[in-house]
Amino acid sequence: MWQKLSNIFKSSYAAISIITMIVVWSAISYFAISYSSKFFSNITSESLSDVSDTNASSDAEDCNVQGINIHGDIVTYNSHDAFNDQGQLKYDQTSADEVTWYIKEAGEKENIKAIAIEIDSSGGSGEAGEEIMQALKQSGKPTVAFIRNRGLSAGYLLATGAQTIFASKFSDVGSIGVTQSYLQNTDKNKKDGYTYIDLSSGKYKDTGSPDRAITEDEKQMIMRDIKIGLDYFIQIVAKNRNLDIEKVKKLADGSTVMGETALKDGLIDKIGLLPDVENFLTEKMGTEAKICWQN
Repeated sequence: MWQKLSNIFKSSYAAISIITMIVVWSAISYFAISYSSKFFSNITSESLSDVSDTNASSDAEDCNVQGINIHGDIVTYNSHDAFNDQGQLKYDQTSADEVTWYIKEAGEKENIKAIAIEIDSSGGSGEAGEEIMQALKQSGKPTVAFIRNRGLSAGYLLATGAQTIFASKFSDVGSIGVTQSYLQNTDKNKKDGYTYIDLSSGKYKDTGSPDRAITEDEKQMIMRDIKIGLDYFIQIVAKNRNLDIEKVKKLADGSTVMGETALKDGLIDKIGLLPDVENFLTEKMGTEAKICWQN
């Protein structure tokens, strides 16, 4: 009996020893991993802090100019399907909602003395361009627009809201005009065996559908609105750029011009790149311009 109890005791002692070792090693591993993670996290943070970031937040203490990028297609807002699963934009576009918010926020910050927008866009929504243009005009801070590669259509319209417009000699500027062109699919549908069934409440309700040929009446109606939009575009440019409206009408053929021609035509104020914009702002503010770009 005592031998049996002794064997049981030895077995229990061995089991307890094993369990104790497992617990001890688990604790050691946990602290080692935690310390390692913290160590590498600190290294990464310190390393990244030495890298310049053109998208740095405007909360930086030495920032005195709010930089805003206007790239790609100009839209009124970013729809939910414009983002991927990580919350990043899938499309090259800029939301007027976001840009006008940045402009307003910059106007409320005491450390921000000016606003600089960098434009690289072939256009987009006229409404979105108008909203950004008005926000720039209503800002109480000096505003500068720099047309980098392209400042066209709605991209140029919004630029006219800035007090000063820069562009490179290689920049494409202008394209003052309106378009509602689209691709008609009737031949392709016929080839694929599709038939378009029009069930609309009025003769103009499905105007512009790519699945049927446009009628002459519909074409004239669309062109009527295009001409109205063009007239308004011309008025905005003439007023904001202090140009004779007849001159702007001649320029408003939808074509683009390069930097020096744009300067000659009065569409921009200065030829230059971003460093020239910074020098201009430094002189204007009386202190070194330090631009912080929005996240």
